Amino acid sequence: MIKSMKNAFDLTGKNAIVTGGNGGIGKHISLALAEQGANVAIFCRNQEKAKKALEELSAFGGVYKSYYCDVGDPDSCKEACAKVIEDYGKIDVLVNNSGIGCGGEILSMSDDFKMWLDVQNIDLNGTLFMSYFIGKHMRDNGYGKVINISSNSGDMVNKPQRMSPYNVAKAGVNMLTKCLAFEWGEYGIRVNAIAPGFTMAGFADNMPQAAIDEMTAKIPVGRFGEGIEIGALAVYLASEASDQMTGAILTIDGGYCLAN
Repeated sequence: MIKSMKNAFDLTGKNAIVTGGNGGIGKHISLALAEQGANVAIFCRNQEKAKKALEELSAFGGVYKSYYCDVGDPDSCKEACAKVIEDYGKIDVLVNNSGIGCGGEILSMSDDFKMWLDVQNIDLNGTLFMSYFIGKHMRDNGYGKVINISSNSGDMVNKPQRMSPYNVAKAGVNMLTKCLAFEWGEYGIRVNAIAPGFTMAGFADNMPQAAIDEMTAKIPVGRFGEGIEIGALAVYLASEASDQMTGAILTIDGGYCLAN
């Protein structure tokens, strides 16, 4: 709990895990946490991409490592979590950022339901697996901040694009956030979620300008979000300034969901 605004968002000495921290929004979160003094461990599958992210992090002078982890595989999560705890000693912050998207209606799926199962497994199950293994560690230490990266899609049906598996997975992340916040409050663990909208952090790299313009026209503030803005919100939730906040789903989408 903070006593003044001086250094209220300082994360010096804190150790953080960011799943999918090697690119997109996850990399911006990693950079933001590092700039505020946190040591950062990136969990991801693409270790070559992780090396490039670690080079960027190195400018902030902390301890930065990457670990192979497939968040959809509980055994992979368990192994990576055990290793990072061994290396860092204590984990103060977990950012469950890893996720995959999809497009398509329910009746357009194949009979093996692969698209549905893949999205649920990475976006929802992966959040659960990581929270479980690091949550036990945080419980034993009596402190922790868990930040789940959800989406404004978890609270609405997207149009014109149809993406039911993604909507349902992110809605599940939102409810999991609330359940864990309720269960873990007594252990000194705060659990919150960030729900971004359209963000210029890898999302729009290969998108036609006409599509960007069409989406921007529906955003009240008139632009896509930036990765650093998601990172700034993650810093707040990771810091002691947010100690009284738990179970919150913080939408940051420029007002898009207000009328869509």
